[in-house]
Amino acid sequence: MQGCEKLKTPCSIAFSGIIFLYFASYLTNMNRIDRISAILIQLQSKRVVKAQDIADRFGISLRTVYRDVNTLNEAGVPVIGEAGIGYSIADGYRLPPVMFTMEEATSFLTAEKLVEKLTDKKTVAAYRSALYKIRAILRNSEKDHLNSIEEYIAVLDNPYLPKIEKEESFLQDILRGIAQRRVIAIHYTANAGDTSKREVEPVGVFYMTGRWYLIAYCKLRKDYRNFRIDRIKTLHITDGIFQQQHPSLKEYLDQVAKKEKELHKVVLLVDKIAEKYLGDQKYYNGFVSQQEKGDKIEMTFLTTSIEGIARWYMMMGDHAEIDSPAVLKQRVKQLLSAVSKKIK
Repeated sequence: MQGCEKLKTPCSIAFSGIIFLYFASYLTNMNRIDRISAILIQLQSKRVVKAQDIADRFGISLRTVYRDVNTLNEAGVPVIGEAGIGYSIADGYRLPPVMFTMEEATSFLTAEKLVEKLTDKKTVAAYRSALYKIRAILRNSEKDHLNSIEEYIAVLDNPYLPKIEKEESFLQDILRGIAQRRVIAIHYTANAGDTSKREVEPVGVFYMTGRWYLIAYCKLRKDYRNFRIDRIKTLHITDGIFQQQHPSLKEYLDQVAKKEKELHKVVLLVDKIAEKYLGDQKYYNGFVSQQEKGDKIEMTFLTTSIEGIARWYMMMGDHAEIDSPAVLKQRVKQLLSAVSKKIK
C-alpha cells in the first residue's frame, strides 16, 4: 500500500480530488462546481490573479471567492494566496496536458483583438473563455510575455467609414445549425423594410465590408439566398434535419463569381513614387500582381467593373498610364471630357 502511495503525484492527487468534488456536488450544486472549474482555469491563465478579478468575472462576492478557492485547496490544487497581492498556482501544475509554443500563444492573443472587432458579443465571450484555457497551460514566463505585449496590439475602426454598432447577432446559433444540418426559421427584414418569415437550410457564413452574411437555401424562394445577419430579427433552430446536399461555401461563392460579369484584365504602369500611396485601395479593385519596369511599377488587376476602376484611376492619373485594355482608356477619356465641361 505504501508503494502505491509513492506513485501518486501532486497533479494526480489533485485531479482525483476534483473528480470526487464533482460527483459529490453534482446533484446539489451544479452551478458552483462549474464555476470552480472555471476559476481553476483562470488561476492557471496568469501568474497572479486578484480575488476581485474573479469576483467581477463571475458576479460573486469576495467571500464566495475565498470559499471557492478553499474548495480547490481541499481538492489538492496547490493554490497560493498572498494578502494584498492575489492568488497563484505553484509552477509545474498543469491541467490539461496540452502545450503551445510562444508563437502559437501570441497568435491567439492577436486573434482575440480581431474577434472583438469583427464578431458579436456571444462569440467574443466564447473566445475569451477559450483563451483563458490556453493561457492556463502556459509556463509563467510565457504568461508574463503575453501580459507584456497585450497592450501593444490593437484593431482600430476606420474613421472615414460609418461606425457599425456591435449588436447581439445569431452567428453562433447559425453555425450550430450548419454543423447539425438543421432547418432554421427566421424573421428577416429585406432592403425595402418588409419583414417575412423564412425557413432556410444554412450553407455558410462570411464577413465582408463590416457585416456578416448567411448563405442559405430558402425554402420559400426555392433557391439560394444571401441574408445579412444583422437584419435577422428572430431565429429558431427547428427539429427538422435537411437531407439535400448543398455545395460548400467556397463552391457556392465560386459559382456566383462565374455568373458575374466577365472579368477584365487591366494593366497599369504606376510611378514608383505613387505606388506606395495606393494602400489597400488596389485590393478593392482586383489587384493580382506587380513587377518593376524601369522607373515604374507594372500592376495587373482583374475586375468586373471597368467603370469602377476608371474612376479610381482618375484619382492618380497624373502618376499612372493605362497599358490595357482599350475599353478602359476610352472610358477614362469620356470621363475627362465630361469633367472638363464642368470646369469653367
